[in-house]
Amino acid sequence: MEAKKENLSFNDFTSEVLEDYRIANLSRQLSIWGRKEVLTGKAKFGIFGDGKEVAQIAMAKAYKNGDWRSGYYRDQTFMLASGMLSSEEFFAQLFGETRLDKNPGNGGRLMNNHYASRSLNEDGSWKNLLNQKNSSADISPTAGQMPRLLGLAYASKIFRQNNELHSYSEFSDKGNEVAFGTIGDSSTSEGHFWETINAAGVLQVPMAMSVWDDGWGISVPNKFQTTKSNISEVLKGFEKDENGEGYLIYKAKGWDYPTLCKMYMEGVELCRKNHVPVLFHVSEMTQPLGHSTSGSHERYKTKERLDWEDEYDPIRKMREWILSMELTTEEYLDEIEKAALQEVKDSRKAAWKSFSEPILKERDALIELVKNSGCDCKKTDRIDKIVSDLKKIIHPVRKDNFTAAKKILRFICSSCESFKPLKSQLQLWLKNSLNENHERYSSHLYSETDLSVQNIKTIAPIYSEESKIVNGREVLRDNFDKLFSKYPLLLTFGEDTGFIGGVNQSLEGMQQKYGELRVTDTGIREATILGQGIGLALRGLRPIAEIQYFDYLLYALQTMSDDLATLQYRTKGGQKAPVIIRTRGHRLEGIWHSGSPLSMVINSIRGIHVCVPRDMTKAAGFYNTLLKSDEPALVIEPLNGYRLKEKMPDNLGEFNTPLGIPEVLEEGSDITLVTYGSCVRIAEDAVKQLRDFNISVELIDVQTLLPFDINNRILESIKKTNRVVFFDEDVPGGATAFMMQKVLEEQNAYYYLDSEPKTITAKDHRPAYGTDGDYFSNPNAEDVFEIIYDIMRESNPQQFPSIYTN
Repeated sequence: MEAKKENLSFNDFTSEVLEDYRIANLSRQLSIWGRKEVLTGKAKFGIFGDGKEVAQIAMAKAYKNGDWRSGYYRDQTFMLASGMLSSEEFFAQLFGETRLDKNPGNGGRLMNNHYASRSLNEDGSWKNLLNQKNSSADISPTAGQMPRLLGLAYASKIFRQNNELHSYSEFSDKGNEVAFGTIGDSSTSEGHFWETINAAGVLQVPMAMSVWDDGWGISVPNKFQTTKSNISEVLKGFEKDENGEGYLIYKAKGWDYPTLCKMYMEGVELCRKNHVPVLFHVSEMTQPLGHSTSGSHERYKTKERLDWEDEYDPIRKMREWILSMELTTEEYLDEIEKAALQEVKDSRKAAWKSFSEPILKERDALIELVKNSGCDCKKTDRIDKIVSDLKKIIHPVRKDNFTAAKKILRFICSSCESFKPLKSQLQLWLKNSLNENHERYSSHLYSETDLSVQNIKTIAPIYSEESKIVNGREVLRDNFDKLFSKYPLLLTFGEDTGFIGGVNQSLEGMQQKYGELRVTDTGIREATILGQGIGLALRGLRPIAEIQYFDYLLYALQTMSDDLATLQYRTKGGQKAPVIIRTRGHRLEGIWHSGSPLSMVINSIRGIHVCVPRDMTKAAGFYNTLLKSDEPALVIEPLNGYRLKEKMPDNLGEFNTPLGIPEVLEEGSDITLVTYGSCVRIAEDAVKQLRDFNISVELIDVQTLLPFDINNRILESIKKTNRVVFFDEDVPGGATAFMMQKVLEEQNAYYYLDSEPKTITAKDHRPAYGTDGDYFSNPNAEDVFEIIYDIMRESNPQQFPSIYTN
């Protein structure tokens, strides 16, 4: 009946079923042989999709070009069935192959079963995402894939409902794409899962969520994971009914091939057509090889459970069903299984040869280089031993070659004429190897395209006699107005962002002018606000995700750190998500609206730019720069600057603030004071007080912490003043220590210092409530004055007598 409904002949139906059976066996053998490669030392670690084969094949039948996956690290069968993975690529990833033509998903950046499609051309421009099936780049943290899944689904809603975006046919077919999510049952215990499920239900987006339920989370059974030991039972309150919107919830057994196929075709079609989120709870799955290569499930599962898993192995049950339907013979199924096994063996062999041969050639060339030199020094015995040990390694990796070369270089005789050519040749070999391995393992943390922020031409604000003096928030508001008019793909969302125009009215009137789809209120859910932005940006939109206060960014820090910050890196330039994260912070009143945990952030999100403007014109300039680029960034607006007066630029939406370029706010000759953000006004007050004592301070606003002073402007100041103080309101050892390391170590400024460098920071604790709490918790102008004065007194005690001590 189903075949007739789909106008499928019986022969075609049989062929499709047998092809599914082939893929299931192929995937199982990949798991088995992948595990062997780890246990024999050719691969480092393995985590596989055994036991999930049949359900993932059924899901792949509903997957179309333009759709997106945000998945789980056991989805290898789905990737095979959807055509996004070959068996040779499976092994290439397992071995850590770095060439993109062999391992296109991540170029060796990720462990096995972590997948990604390539959304970008080599120059960083977008491919046509409707001409391919898409997978966002996997991450390991459990449920970490959920926030981005929300954004991938939400993008379809935006593309469908905003008629102005229907022409962007390279990104969407008027919103008819489904975002497929997958997760292990035990990972549904994570907060990211629940936050995403709730948000998707509120937004009513086309999200098809599959829960693979094999009854365990490593060694912990469901009864310790989920209320009622049943995720679909717990989620019944989310189910769509006559009382309102919600989810469609489907349930099936992981070994029931025909029911799974019917369930996915029906559920995904409704998801796609009606933009209703759907939950597929697939229970009674098995995991025949255990959790990973790190352990054995025989240690925690009973014999009865293991026997049940053997009996209800999905491939075994699928075989039984095929034979019961008389679709083919046992002998033919045996041939399919043998062919799948042979394909896996051939693919393993080809992938290993492709991976290992360049490394062996590199090793042989290194050994030949050393062998061709001659010397009778005693040190040659040490070199011979290193070479001999290198030859004995059965499966060398590049680390073995590189460390051997470094060790050999240590024992080359510096006085022997015959060894001098070898020394220079080895030095060149190491230099070239280091450059090659940088490209293999360290490239693409930031954009390497023409749209990198470093390539955006600086345009200064223009002022005229007609330029008005306004509150700072009006500069932001009017600049946003220009940006929304200029960029059709731009949208923003967050808590209080829409109807009231933001807590500080910097989006006043924007929702009324540009509509609720582009300027949108959200619930209180920071992790999925960011995830919403990541998913939208992956699909070509330009989101500004607003986190109301900097302190609350910590709710989203895991998603920023593990997902967004690593995206370009872990796909080796294959995907980008130029999200702008907008927030506000620094000095206000109380612990949780005035924090400045900059060091916690900047040391967790390398790969995301961090902008710390001192006023709203600078903030607006950052937004203008970032929207011309293709990189993600965090912009922290100073909380106490919205009502301060600024001059309105005439070229709103055009002027931009460069990233990584400090600004010298006041020239000075005695000492350099380095700061940023809200501390700039405090520093300006202190500089004024110090001027009364004939102390000349060069005041520098770094403007961005990532990137930091790319042209060494602070170094040039220290060459003049020979003294430096780093000042902010982070904890001791925080962002001031970061700045000090950058300047003293990387810029080598310590060569020019005549006095000990100092940092001025807040106390170890969070700021206490009230004006006095702020004053005695955070550094103030008097603190800055005192520390700089004492530095100057050290060099000239007569000119600067003691003030505060005898």
